Amino acid sequence: MHQRDDNLGAWPWPRPSKRVRELIRRGAERALDTPHEWLEELDRATLSIERMKVIAEDPVLAAATRRTSRAYFFHWAEANLKDPGAPVAPHLGAESLGMARDLVRRGVTESAVHAYRTGQNAAWLRWMSIGFELTSDPDELRELLDISARSISFFLDATMAVLSAQMNAERDELTRGTHAERREVVALLLNGAPISPQIASRRLGYELDQTHQAAVLWSDEPASDLGALESAADALSRAAGAERPLVVVASAATLWVWVPGEAEPDVERLRAAIGPLPGVRVAIGSKSRKIEGFRRSHLDALTTQRMIARLGSDPRVVSFDMVRLVSLVTQNSEGADQFVKHTLGDLESASPELRSALLTFLDEGCNASRAAARLHTHRNTLLRRLARAEELLPRPLEHNRVEVAVALQVLRWQSSPSGAA
Repeated sequence: MHQRDDNLGAWPWPRPSKRVRELIRRGAERALDTPHEWLEELDRATLSIERMKVIAEDPVLAAATRRTSRAYFFHWAEANLKDPGAPVAPHLGAESLGMARDLVRRGVTESAVHAYRTGQNAAWLRWMSIGFELTSDPDELRELLDISARSISFFLDATMAVLSAQMNAERDELTRGTHAERREVVALLLNGAPISPQIASRRLGYELDQTHQAAVLWSDEPASDLGALESAADALSRAAGAERPLVVVASAATLWVWVPGEAEPDVERLRAAIGPLPGVRVAIGSKSRKIEGFRRSHLDALTTQRMIARLGSDPRVVSFDMVRLVSLVTQNSEGADQFVKHTLGDLESASPELRSALLTFLDEGCNASRAAARLHTHRNTLLRRLARAEELLPRPLEHNRVEVAVALQVLRWQSSPSGAA
């Protein structure tokens, strides 16, 4: 609901003049037509502070936070388009309620909720610039900005109160039942708590004294379907030829999975299985043993998921072994970009065919025949592409083969051609 809520009672500030009501209405129109670049600035402001680090590093929570902060902004603007200057009812949309659920499931406290104030500051700067575009009259500006500042603070206070209450309700719900016990035990294991393997195995219904491989399954879709993620978890287990995986609901859009056994999952089979499941993605950790391996494999899966989000990679099924080196190189995004530019020079912006030809050639130990066969192209065609690629490099390939291969791998995951998966 975007109109003023009758339950809000008397106005907490003086009613604006007719002229200022019109200015607020026109400002709301402009706010609803805000450029995409400014919305990205709002996203950065909301996720930039230290208290939001745990959220910013989680692709699912970060995406939900971006959707929620934008929903707040547009909710307030739409309400002021319809009833300029009136108190705006709290935002009770699916974004807020889903965010509360996910924050609690990840162990995030209410203190992180108040980080939305950083987003409020960015929104306020945007609104002030709109106000100065609408009028230069000092009295009108004073009234416009005073009413707007009170309105934004009132709206966010009410919305944060609703969100905190929802988080408390979710926390009460999550402290009961089997899923809650699983999450509690898994949290202890991942945090390195001194818990007996036998006790943990019994409480989880999953044997820890064995080889396992962790995976993070999540959805890019705003309206995520837990059923689709559970289907993907079943597909992962089948692709590894395993029975009885451990599945933990980390959030409404994320599952944590541990698959027992020595067999590696068949990535092609898994990719085909999740094809019909919109937005579902899978990051697979390393294979390891016992409690330490349980934790290590999960951390590797999280590293893979974060790298995919950081580089904007397209492949929907990615294993840690595929990206082990690239994930290290790209921890510092700015440094990785500089490394790629310094190493590849003009080849960075060359055609994908040239880059793919050179990377495949290096992967095949500089054997042109094997590289041509792998690319399904004629050897002479490959040699021409290699010659052109070497011309674009800033330094001779023979002195920089390792660096060039690493830089091309980084680009491969950034541009995400189908072969990268």
